[in-house]
Amino acid sequence: KELVARALHQNSDRKNKPFVPVNISALPESILESELFGHEAGSFTGAVSKRIGKFEYANGGTLFLDEVGEMPVDTQIKLLRVLESRKISRVGANEEFDINVRLVAATNADLMRSVHEGRFRRDLFFRICVLPMRVPPLRSRAQDIPMIARGILVSLTVERGRPDVQLTPAAEQALMAYAWPGNLRELRTVIERALLGGE
Repeated sequence: KELVARALHQNSDRKNKPFVPVNISALPESILESELFGHEAGSFTGAVSKRIGKFEYANGGTLFLDEVGEMPVDTQIKLLRVLESRKISRVGANEEFDINVRLVAATNADLMRSVHEGRFRRDLFFRICVLPMRVPPLRSRAQDIPMIARGILVSLTVERGRPDVQLTPAAEQALMAYAWPGNLRELRTVIERALLGGE
């Protein structure tokens, strides 16, 4: 999901501005609002200085909200207001200021089901579902695996100073034959493990 979001960013007129990924499920509910919108000094216990939030940091660029379906309803309301007004206000601040961010949201959850169950706001669903994209799992597009694996291998070998390493045809066939329940993360881990084993 993040690779797709990065590709959208890199192939847009925002490519020279920040790409800011945020994994909603990795943030405790108590700090999520501050992470997204920032806060002013003294706005809550422990807020000893002003902090810029992810929206402000991504201004002019792209904000990628992964696992948006995990967002608490209170924060969903604030997110909807930001998307509709294109203004943010840091926690503890009185003034609002304009924000220009492309939002890309992703989730593994069935958001429409979450809407029906009252866990995700219907108005926010329709606000973020402007151009929906489905990214099929690796197991349903085996023909793409060698190309994806080669891309991963190139980035890993450049990191390690070993650009001469390549996948053999037999390795590509083995990668295509596997179901990849862990999807892209698992594929990257397997390639990295094989690369480390050869060092």
